[in-house]
Amino acid sequence: MFKVTIKETQNPTIIKFEFPDFITRNQNFEFKNIDETKASPLAKKLFFLPFVKTVYISGNFIAVERFSIVEWSDVQNEVAKMIEEYVESGATIINMEETSVKKIPVTVYGETTPNPAVMKFVASRMLTKTPVECKNIDETAVSPLAKELFGFRYVKEVFIDENNVSITKYDVADWSEITNEVRSFIKTFIEDGKIAVDEEQVVKTVAHEQKQDEYFDNLDVTSQQIINILEEYVKPAVQSDGGNIAFESYNDETKLVKVVLQGACSGCPSSTFTLKNGIENMLRQMLHNNDIIVEATNA
Repeated sequence: MFKVTIKETQNPTIIKFEFPDFITRNQNFEFKNIDETKASPLAKKLFFLPFVKTVYISGNFIAVERFSIVEWSDVQNEVAKMIEEYVESGATIINMEETSVKKIPVTVYGETTPNPAVMKFVASRMLTKTPVECKNIDETAVSPLAKELFGFRYVKEVFIDENNVSITKYDVADWSEITNEVRSFIKTFIEDGKIAVDEEQVVKTVAHEQKQDEYFDNLDVTSQQIINILEEYVKPAVQSDGGNIAFESYNDETKLVKVVLQGACSGCPSSTFTLKNGIENMLRQMLHNNDIIVEATNA
């Protein structure tokens, strides 16, 4: 059965309904009223709901902005069910022959991270569903964007996750000198309709495999608990700083938990402190085991 995931946004009037796969590639759509929905029969159907103000379609989600006559908590499940039933019926979401509708302008801004060598660039559209890390140009088979970024002499590593790109630089340049250049390049790349991450290549990677239910189900109970703790309590914080943490393994005999740090977390001066005084203590407390040791395989 087809399911969408309901996710809140920073704007309380907007809710995202995420799909398990991309709805559209390289195009973003904004519909402000029913007269603008020629390109999307689904958006047109949503406007029959009296509280729908705006519909956005981008990447793997549909975002709906409501009028103040209702609260999302009262209607979001009904909207999700409507979308699910619509998709299951096989009806069209986007009519590509009618996509002359105005595209949403792409915005990109830079954010500093705890790692002085890394700058995080946040885009206004989805770039990937699976984190992609490229240590050098030879590892860019899954990411055309990363491959082109390595054309800049100061780019050392590229990490792409959801709607952001974290770039690690060499010491030959300061961020104060190159931030605008990189931001403009990423913005133009996306607006030109180029693919940031090739999802067909991503599905062949270990990172994608580890996100699947089958992988999780085959792990021991403690490993599953560790993954759940990392996902719920640790990952949101490191993602906000332009990084990522991925579970690698757990040894029940030595109580050693191995994780992989990516993006701004990889090589960060404070990463060792974070591992020992943050993540390790959290796992010990939540799993009631003071023998647990956390080690980053790439710290």
